[in-house]
Amino acid sequence: MTARTAKTNALGLEKTAYKGAESTLCNGCGHDSISAKIIDACWELGLDQRYIFKLSGIGCSSKTPAYFLGLSHSFNTVHGRMPSVATGATLANRKLICIGVSGDGDTGSIGLGQFKHLLRRNVPMVYIVENNGVYGLTKGQFSATADENQRQKYYGVNHFPPIDLCLEAIVADCTFVARSFSGDPQQCRELIKAALSHKGTALLDIISPCVTFNDTPESTKSYAYGKAHNIELQEIEYIPPGLVIQRQEITIPEYAEGETIAVTLHDGSQILLKKTDQSHDPRDKQAAIRLLEQAKAEQKFITGLIYIAEPRPTLGELERIADTPLAELPEERLRPSREALAKIMASLA
Repeated sequence: MTARTAKTNALGLEKTAYKGAESTLCNGCGHDSISAKIIDACWELGLDQRYIFKLSGIGCSSKTPAYFLGLSHSFNTVHGRMPSVATGATLANRKLICIGVSGDGDTGSIGLGQFKHLLRRNVPMVYIVENNGVYGLTKGQFSATADENQRQKYYGVNHFPPIDLCLEAIVADCTFVARSFSGDPQQCRELIKAALSHKGTALLDIISPCVTFNDTPESTKSYAYGKAHNIELQEIEYIPPGLVIQRQEITIPEYAEGETIAVTLHDGSQILLKKTDQSHDPRDKQAAIRLLEQAKAEQKFITGLIYIAEPRPTLGELERIADTPLAELPEERLRPSREALAKIMASLA
């Protein structure tokens, strides 16, 4: 392995090796900021792009996998159907690191059913929702996460309450749920790194302002609102496995205001959470639900690690899928013998 320098990572690669194509999104789009943080996170972790699989559906957000990790595998699915492809891909090859990028329409509207089933099945992947409250690709109609009573110049007033994707994820027993803001690069980057180390589905709902159709000051999905009203639950830092021992002295048994707690992930890495002015414990499921309900009622913009729990078995583990990718298994292991097939048929008689 090439030695790491100030300009290279553990694989000896410069950050430019993790970039993709030039973005075609609107200038100032929050989605481009998220792509940049995915690049930063994967480069800093020294991930091998040959084992990364990018997925998306349809929408402005779903164009973004073209703009990062250009040496990885990629699949752009039909609208709202990314979870199906992610499920199949992660079962067929358990070596893959799966990063899915979706939007509030792709996930919260047409894809909501598939999203919920992916969460309850615990498909091992990082699921990023680039959430701007509008259908930017089709000229700014309200999405399922749009604010109630929000007014759009061309589409009138939205009379329906929004779907909170973090709340949906917690109810579906997702064990890593976080919300961030594309205008907060440090928090975004650290949460992405932590999500990549989590076992199972890790949901990141990232508010990403649409500078063309939904950047009015009164919108909670706008850049100005996010900057002015962002309430961070914690100051977040991700510590890779190799550095945990050296950094353990800063963890403490209590979690009072101004102090720090370390949440250890399944691979030995840690998320360090320094409490700011909030009293939220992300290990408490009911507290996370109450926090989101209160934030929704008060139109607060809460960001940070909302809920984390002990990992539960992934779909591949529950289905007892071989660790060896199915594509690499020899025919004799994939095809049952005549005797085995006859036994199965006899049991169905």
